[in-house]
Amino acid sequence: MIEMIEITPVKLALCLIFILISGLTSLTLRLKLEKDLAWGTVRTFAQLFLVGYVLQYIFKIESFVLTLVLYTSMVFWATHAIQSRNKEDSVSIFSPIFISMIISYTVITILVTAVIIQVKPWYKPQYFIPISGMIIGNSMTAIAISLDRLFSDIKNQRDEIELFFSLGATYQEATVKIFRDAIQAGMIPSINAMMTVGLVKLPGMMTGQILSGVNPLMAIKYQIIVMLMLVASTAIGNIIVVRIVRKLCFSQAHQIAI
Repeated sequence: MIEMIEITPVKLALCLIFILISGLTSLTLRLKLEKDLAWGTVRTFAQLFLVGYVLQYIFKIESFVLTLVLYTSMVFWATHAIQSRNKEDSVSIFSPIFISMIISYTVITILVTAVIIQVKPWYKPQYFIPISGMIIGNSMTAIAISLDRLFSDIKNQRDEIELFFSLGATYQEATVKIFRDAIQAGMIPSINAMMTVGLVKLPGMMTGQILSGVNPLMAIKYQIIVMLMLVASTAIGNIIVVRIVRKLCFSQAHQIAI
């Protein structure tokens, strides 16, 4: 087995060269991103080291409760990030996103750990947390894209929707194409990733396993599972969230509420 090379504090500090390069670029082009880069760097170090220490503890004791708490926290912050990126204040999207993500992603993660990989116990944090984290992170971006497309299309096609309403259509009938376009927009990145995986880049999980000394063929098998589960979770999560949020965009009298 290949020996894992230790990353010393000095080696880690050398990575700050990349931030300096980015900062100098920002200064040269007057992008005014220096403060964001500095704050982002501090948060990256702080958040990842904090999570690292927490995971060490959780991995050691393998507690179902602690695993569930950490998983719920991850979903909460993902939901918060989606809400923060969305500029539509007239619709409350936090609760439907949080509930749908908890339900759909828990089912997908359990299916992967318990049925496909067959981890015992299925909530073993060494598997459950990284897998659920990949699902949440990937789907978070997809849902944000879908919701942005949903809101913009409803606003841009307001006259067309109201015409459908005048002809007796329901909000579902009036927004069939908008619904489909929103789901499609969110799923395209995951599908594109499947098309180019291995040809353009080696995904993060596979790269990490290879660097840690895992046989490349074993890493590939895990990555295939990851790629396929990400597409499924994106599809399920998007459909549930967009369907619920679409309903919130209309009143009971089928009037546009945004």
